[in-house]
Amino acid sequence: MPSTINTIIFDLGNVLINWDPNHLYKKIFADDEERHHFLTHICTGDWNVQQDAGRTLQEATETLSAQHPDYKTEIEAFYGRWTEMIGGAIEGSVDILKQLKAENKVRLYALTNWSNETFPYALENFDFLQLFEGILVSGDEKLIKPDIRIYELMVSRYNIDPTKAMFIDDSEKNVMGSELIGIHGHHFTSPEKLRKELEELNLISK
Repeated sequence: MPSTINTIIFDLGNVLINWDPNHLYKKIFADDEERHHFLTHICTGDWNVQQDAGRTLQEATETLSAQHPDYKTEIEAFYGRWTEMIGGAIEGSVDILKQLKAENKVRLYALTNWSNETFPYALENFDFLQLFEGILVSGDEKLIKPDIRIYELMVSRYNIDPTKAMFIDDSEKNVMGSELIGIHGHHFTSPEKLRKELEELNLISK
């Protein structure tokens, strides 16, 4: 287990900020099966991540609406009512971030798959994002996790030694991507498990 970590890199969505399209689409679809079908076959995760990689929201919406005209209104709601997918801060994780900042044992950065068109909302509504020394947003860079190039860009831009860094992400494949360049990965499943590992690594006080 690493003992010389001096930098921690956080993912944002579903590590520090709750995001789930179901928050919105439960208001739109009365039928759970239709909602599930819509989010798994029409406004899919793979479709959404293309916007995280830099495709414009307008192009994404128009292209998908043309493919599924019967769901045009529901597709337009994905980004038209995008903020309703945000469930708020994940307080346990935010508490950890604040404690890490206060104890000042490590440098703090964020690496997120997020559209550059919607990310300003997060900056305006979640003050704790100011605790990071830097945030790399996939939509700005036209690269997305787990592409190894985004991790290489991260460590290069912020002068991070990957062998002395830890990356926290709720996606196991994104964690595995970071490990390819020597970063110590933590697959986030709960604030409690994250805190336990940070304590074991002596990166945060009990």
